[in-house]
Amino acid sequence: MAIVTTSKKACSVNPLKMSQPIGGSFAFMGLRGAMPLLHGSQGCTSFGLTLFVRHFKEAVPMQTTAMSEVATVLGGYENVEQAILNIYNRTKPEIIGINSTGVTETKGDDVEGFIRLIRQKHPQLEKVPLVYVATPDFKDAFQDGWEKTAARMVEVLVDPVEAEAARDPARVNVLPGCHLTPGDLDELRTIIEDFGLKPSFLPDLAGSLDGHIPDEFTPTTIGGIGVDEIATMGQAAWTIAIGAQMRRAAEAMQQKTGVPFRLFERLCGLIPNDEFIAFLSEISGRPVPAKYRRQRGQLADAMLDTHFHIGGRKLAIGAEPDLLFDLSSMLHEMGAEVAAAVTTTASPVLERVRTQEVLIGDLEDLEELAKARDCDLLITHSHGRQAASRLKIPFYRAGFPMFDRLGAGHQLSVGYRGTRDLVFDLANLVVGDREANHQPTPETWRTTDSGLQVVPPQLH
Repeated sequence: MAIVTTSKKACSVNPLKMSQPIGGSFAFMGLRGAMPLLHGSQGCTSFGLTLFVRHFKEAVPMQTTAMSEVATVLGGYENVEQAILNIYNRTKPEIIGINSTGVTETKGDDVEGFIRLIRQKHPQLEKVPLVYVATPDFKDAFQDGWEKTAARMVEVLVDPVEAEAARDPARVNVLPGCHLTPGDLDELRTIIEDFGLKPSFLPDLAGSLDGHIPDEFTPTTIGGIGVDEIATMGQAAWTIAIGAQMRRAAEAMQQKTGVPFRLFERLCGLIPNDEFIAFLSEISGRPVPAKYRRQRGQLADAMLDTHFHIGGRKLAIGAEPDLLFDLSSMLHEMGAEVAAAVTTTASPVLERVRTQEVLIGDLEDLEELAKARDCDLLITHSHGRQAASRLKIPFYRAGFPMFDRLGAGHQLSVGYRGTRDLVFDLANLVVGDREANHQPTPETWRTTDSGLQVVPPQLH
């Protein structure tokens, strides 16, 4: 069991974490026709918007209440009112999602009260969903903002259903964590539908940030789950939550509608996917399709092929808690050693990361630990590239933001297929680094008349 500690430095030198309001806005982007609105200064929104645009290489809708120094001191009611009216009149959104920031949380703005007054003053807004989530950026992190916003969506937008009400046995709610990419959600949708089930994802980034080009320009999100579909999620037979961060939303769904849930803390690796596929077979009453039996065999073979390159590696990983737990668990099962683990915020899964210590810190902490413990592979988001260069070790990009490579939204790590591609990518990264440094390749296998034998490097 890992010991979880917190960095005692006076300031963050090279930040690993992204802020909580950005995580909340990210969740709102998984809704159709949504306009995320940050209640704070213009800089809070422009910083987050820049990260999203660089990561996805897409137009991303975000607005701000543009709080000035005076407005912050006197209160932000007029700014919130004007922002909501401007968005409603100009973009006609299906929903406006409001996240607070540090400056307005410090002042203590009663945004829920503001919304009630605005609805009374402007009857045309009566039927427009206005969902507010308190997400101060002086505490917690990106994953926490997503977690709180997803849970709030369930609390506000899902219609209550009696526990004994009739349900559609084919409908399944899926609550994905922020560590899953649009590509991951597409893969999960295909897997679930292959069992004859009809999934509803909340939030659904695969519909809005998967890189497709719409027929016409729209100032709001161009896809995702609609408010009308969210309202009926209480009619589903099951809720599947992915990532420990989604337990809160799943419990809110169960409390409001009576829909039971199953939490999968990770879906990267052989055993977690065996459990996931078995669960889908159980609730659907269908046998496992042959394609997934074949994909499972491919993953097992890929793990055999790549463990010579990954096994024994000393890893340094910096990521949000669920992504850290997901990747480190899979790589530990491949024989790698997680020598340095740094994360952004507290989570119940951190104690179960397969390492001696998990530090809540920054990228400077990760670099120092990696150097002290002779790590030979670094895994984190794009801001870790300078550390990897200084350490002169291979660097694998994972998480948000990833702005110096293309295809971040399509990166795949879930399911048998996603895990297979991930271990190949990591192994090829190690092979490429070894070739660049003129190092010998590790032992591999060859087939002889007497069966499989180890081939020493010099005989290749």
